[in-house]
Amino acid sequence: MNFLMNAILSLSSVLFPLITFPYVSRILSPTGTGRVSFAVSLISYFNMLAQLGIPIYGIRACASVRDDKEELSRTAHELLFINLVMALFSYACLAILLASVDRLYEDRPLYVLVSMTIVLTAIGMEWLYKALEQYAYITVRSLVFKGIALIAMFLLIHKESDYVRYGAVSILAASASAIFNFINARRYIEWRYLGGYAIKRHIRAIMCFFGMACATTIYTNLDTVMLGFMKNDIDVGYYHAAIKIKSILVMVVTSLGAVLLPRVSYFIEKGELEAFRRISKKALGFVLIASVPMTIYFICFAGEGILFVSGHAYLGAVLPMQIIMPTLLFIGVSDLLGVQMLIPLGREKDVLVAELAGAVVDLVLNVICIPRFSAAGAAIGTTMAELVVMSVIIQKLRKRYTGLVERKRAWRIILAVLAASVSVIFAKGLQISILFKLVISAGIYFGIYLLVLLLLREELIRDLICGSIGQLRQMVRDKER
Repeated sequence: MNFLMNAILSLSSVLFPLITFPYVSRILSPTGTGRVSFAVSLISYFNMLAQLGIPIYGIRACASVRDDKEELSRTAHELLFINLVMALFSYACLAILLASVDRLYEDRPLYVLVSMTIVLTAIGMEWLYKALEQYAYITVRSLVFKGIALIAMFLLIHKESDYVRYGAVSILAASASAIFNFINARRYIEWRYLGGYAIKRHIRAIMCFFGMACATTIYTNLDTVMLGFMKNDIDVGYYHAAIKIKSILVMVVTSLGAVLLPRVSYFIEKGELEAFRRISKKALGFVLIASVPMTIYFICFAGEGILFVSGHAYLGAVLPMQIIMPTLLFIGVSDLLGVQMLIPLGREKDVLVAELAGAVVDLVLNVICIPRFSAAGAAIGTTMAELVVMSVIIQKLRKRYTGLVERKRAWRIILAVLAASVSVIFAKGLQISILFKLVISAGIYFGIYLLVLLLLREELIRDLICGSIGQLRQMVRDKER
């Protein structure tokens, strides 16, 4: 059920940009979308400072005490207090920066609006809901606000100068539900003063997670920030179009792993290591089965994807998109092995080492490649950084958890992708609309891919299909009763 809810949430996160970004990108042009993307990337550093490592640490800390309401409440109070204090400090730093940098001062209304994510993320306490595995609530709440934001997008954005409104609507879709999170939290925790607070007990772990957050934010947002300072808003707009599609696909690949952290933390707390290994092996299989075919397909059809989502003004995004597509696999694997396995095992320092290595690689390659290759150079830096992160995490787990990837499964995926790729070559030359070309090619490609996996008796695909049929039958029987 958690996977189903998170899959719906991921699907909504896919559909919302697919509906809005083609509209917005054509109105705002690469310059407008580049300004908003630059602002979001810059504010992400201040949000990271305000959050420290609480978004991930909070899930683990709350999941381990979720059976004790008073201790859960005390833990939530302590983490919220730390978060709010750091949010105030973060706003102070942002105010100094806006006042001292001319380029930022000119667009201060945009930065002030986007910075609302800092306080909204703090009071939203998403980590509490994930620790309690309240994915149905998270999904319904997110769908409601995405629907409101969708309507606002078409009502408020009509010309290129409306990029500030675009930033505001983006915040509405992403973070406005935090207010309801804060109000609704009384169902799970007590707000009265409990006493016995021990904020210091969180600091050491939080700082480790903060280091991880710093490294992750650096190598996921540094490319956009450096591109904005070293080049111009048009190059940022191209790069934003490329990573927009990549980000949508990453949500699909990581949708299963996202629901695992509270469950595997619970398994570790209870000493159920075999259950932990079994669920991790299945999740890694899902990541590989989902990420490999999507990587190949969107490298081949990057041009059509950019034209459909962004329009002819963004053709400069095609090469960056092709370069960055392998990160679907790299991010999927490193997220699962790092966040969903190493962290519940208490080995967050290993994840920190991997992400610091990625940050260093990203910084060095950006300095070398961006002046020469612009948006494509930023894509090179990000791709290599994600590859380094994945490689280090695999090395950290290699000795203890061997056999998570079966050779038979790897060969099934390779053969299925080859068959699907050959079957769809003809679609590149079809003289039809971009939308129909994508629909036809994707239908054939992924249809052949799944069919070959079924013929090769891939267990995970068979289990998903049989499980879905079983759930439908159970629903029908329950309804008849």
